[in-house]
Amino acid sequence: MKREHHGDHSANGNSHPDDHHAGMHKSPMQRDATATHTGYAVHDEHSTDNEHTGHHTEDFLKRFWLCLGLTIPVLLLSHMAQQWLGFYFTFTGDKYVLAALSSVIFFYGGWPFLAGMIRELRWGNPGMMTLVAVAITTAYLYSIAIVFGLSGMDFFWELATLIDIMLLGHWLEMKSQMAASKSLESLVTLLPAVVHVERDEHTTDIPLKELHNNDIIVIKPGEKVPADGAVLEGSSHVDESMLTGESLPVKKKKGEKLIGGTINGDGVLKVQVTRAGDDSYLNKVINLVRSAQGTKSNTQNLANKVAKWLTIISISVGIITFIVWLAAGKELSFALERMVTVMVTACPHALGVAVPLVVAISTSLSAIHGLLVRNRTAFENARRLTTIIFDKTGTLTKGIHEVQQVISLNNQFTPDQVLQYAAAIQQNSEHHIAHGIMRKLKGKNLELWKSTDFEYMQGMGVAGTVNSKKVVAAGPNYFRQYNLEVPVIPDAVNQSTDTVNFVLINNEPAGIITLADSIRETAAEAITGLRNMNIKSFLLTGDNEKVASSVARQLQMDGYLANVLPHEKQSKVKEFQDKGEVVAMTGDGINDAPALAQADVGIAVGSGTDVAAETADIILVNSDPKDVVKMIAFGRATYRKMVQNLVWAVGYNVVGIPLAAGILYPAFMLSPAMGAVLMSASTIIVAINAKLLKVK
Repeated sequence: MKREHHGDHSANGNSHPDDHHAGMHKSPMQRDATATHTGYAVHDEHSTDNEHTGHHTEDFLKRFWLCLGLTIPVLLLSHMAQQWLGFYFTFTGDKYVLAALSSVIFFYGGWPFLAGMIRELRWGNPGMMTLVAVAITTAYLYSIAIVFGLSGMDFFWELATLIDIMLLGHWLEMKSQMAASKSLESLVTLLPAVVHVERDEHTTDIPLKELHNNDIIVIKPGEKVPADGAVLEGSSHVDESMLTGESLPVKKKKGEKLIGGTINGDGVLKVQVTRAGDDSYLNKVINLVRSAQGTKSNTQNLANKVAKWLTIISISVGIITFIVWLAAGKELSFALERMVTVMVTACPHALGVAVPLVVAISTSLSAIHGLLVRNRTAFENARRLTTIIFDKTGTLTKGIHEVQQVISLNNQFTPDQVLQYAAAIQQNSEHHIAHGIMRKLKGKNLELWKSTDFEYMQGMGVAGTVNSKKVVAAGPNYFRQYNLEVPVIPDAVNQSTDTVNFVLINNEPAGIITLADSIRETAAEAITGLRNMNIKSFLLTGDNEKVASSVARQLQMDGYLANVLPHEKQSKVKEFQDKGEVVAMTGDGINDAPALAQADVGIAVGSGTDVAAETADIILVNSDPKDVVKMIAFGRATYRKMVQNLVWAVGYNVVGIPLAAGILYPAFMLSPAMGAVLMSASTIIVAINAKLLKVK
């Protein structure tokens, strides 16, 4: 049940290089054409999608107004319209004037559709622009032939109103697509244009694009944070809601991290820049959102395939309709009108908009609420999950281990010496246990000894040489790996909640250091939420059986797997998949990388600036277990919107095509213009439905 590789942008890997996707993987700094004054890229409305390539959103509106103005005299000169309005008006050469006005409408108003048809045919992928272009070209050429002698009735007024409606419909569609990207643009505007930088003991203002790593900046009350950094001086409450979804301002003081794009509160902060420009958290979020919006999921590929087939069916049905009505004895103009109406009505525009709009809206909303989607197919697959495996430390627990006890196991070493030997080798490690031991040493004001020959034993512990003695600080897995007897743990140690770290000096047990981690406040709520969704939850940890059992029992999880080494996590995930389970793995994205890659949905939790866990499909910025539930619920809601839009778009065509072909004639006749109105209305309905998508 292995999911597709991360880099695939479609199910088959084939997607046309339209302007929207081209350059998607370039950094915003490289896209100068669309850069704001901040140096960051915003959505380029010249490239909303491939069918509109080369046309500005407002270009459609300008063409619409001009063509609408020309349509008025076209209607007044058309005999059919004169009959409807109850007057008769003619003059010598009026038909040539009518043809001239209609020609301007056809070539100027119809050009976006004609150009779109050329692109689609060049790519070997005829679609909705081809349908519209064929319909208006057929109507125009037939009408011109009437002017120059062919018997019958022209289609000039139908042609004019059809082009007007199509231009307006495309403008409304493009406006909807632009609105879907406003969230991404709002992320870009979070950055200030000017930065206060300390240089040569003076504060000067510089443009944001000139800011570099290690610059010292001053952020005044109410100002936006221009880049990621660490506080050097001052304290303040910072509003991070636009980036992390955290509703309450977070207090920041010396040594703490700031994220570019957040808003400073009531204090003045002096900050050293750690990540400016392309390296910043905000820039990574923007790139992730843009990449996700440009990635085609299985559902979108399905929609594209259906649209392609609908185009082929529409052209075929249009031709068949033309032949059938001619064979039935109807005049050429009637048969031609039915064919044009079929092609216009069946134009799968709503189908083409159905999924991309939902994609654009959902990825932007996700980013604003702290859910970064890297793999859209995996995001959609979240609705099918049956089992979620949680890494314990840092996911269900806070990951901040504090030393509870230091116990000496022989008379050679005091508890303080045991702590010093352990700290001497742990100082070279970034593990949470090492951090806890170092904090304890600092709190007791003990000397930190030097160590050499440091060795990290993955999933077991660390080793090194201290004071010419071989020192090992390790958990139970170390003894299991080397078939050694685990030292007797004193009764004073609470093995149900404490992590036990053994200290061996010259291969002899010298002491025990116990650490405890607290369960996150929202963990129980998250597990309850999953249970309500009929999703099973399991704990996966390298800790011993008693610790794992205690945490799983407190959270009322469905089970646990203890004493699991990092390289074994992947096989544990696969065991669940082999039983037919659809599995999500939730971990920190580092030690859990193989398991995250193996899972059907890989979910990385990372606080603040830990954005890009390369093997994860979805990143939870806030490291909040409850966000897993939010992500699944939003994934289900997103998929429902896609299905609703697809059902509406396809259903509309199932009803519209027979009506356009004249199945109810003579009781009901659908005109080409009315077919275009219905097609445009269908597109707008789909767009409105997509806009109703919300993160709950």
